Amino acid sequence: MAISKVTHQLNEEIRDKEIRLISDTGEQLGIVSAEEALRIAEERGLDLVKISAQAVPPVCKLMNYGKYRFEQSKREKEARKNQHVVEIKEIRMSPGIDVGDFNTKLKNAQKFLNDGDRVKVSIRFRGREMAHTEIGADLLKDFAEKCAVIANMDKAPKLEGRNMSMFLSPKPVVPPKKPAKPKQPKPAPEEKPAEAEPAGAETAEAE
Repeated sequence: MAISKVTHQLNEEIRDKEIRLISDTGEQLGIVSAEEALRIAEERGLDLVKISAQAVPPVCKLMNYGKYRFEQSKREKEARKNQHVVEIKEIRMSPGIDVGDFNTKLKNAQKFLNDGDRVKVSIRFRGREMAHTEIGADLLKDFAEKCAVIANMDKAPKLEGRNMSMFLSPKPVVPPKKPAKPKQPKPAPEEKPAEAEPAGAETAEAE
């Protein structure tokens, strides 16, 4: 039976007249008083834990509560470690960016994409640069093409105010196909050994 994350009533805190008791192995021990249940818990060196306060009568279980909390915390930590939260990383450039800076930002974007994050690539136009926004559009398209192996373009370059931006998303990883098993050649049919001639046949012909 699942136990919620709320604070549980334990041992002497449980004062119900009657409870439904479950053993640490899941066995139904029937309806007993809280006092009797606590006595059983103490005999077995376990805690009495109320796991369903809404039931009539309330349901309590015998368990090692400290061990349960430790294992639950361990499971939650493991789940958080395995869970990847997709973030949006931003790469900012100017229309006049030089090749070295462009390649550095490209490597950073590819790292983010390989880590499973989305990337927003934006260009900020200043002053007279607004007269040549096509330079920014070409720069973004070139950037997207260089990431095409690992990313899809979600949104094409779009100008909003003085900023032009696009979004790249990592391509889903396709598991490699298993190589087909080579066909085994069929064994050649066995040749029957030639029948031996009866003994004495040559001698008869010679006579």
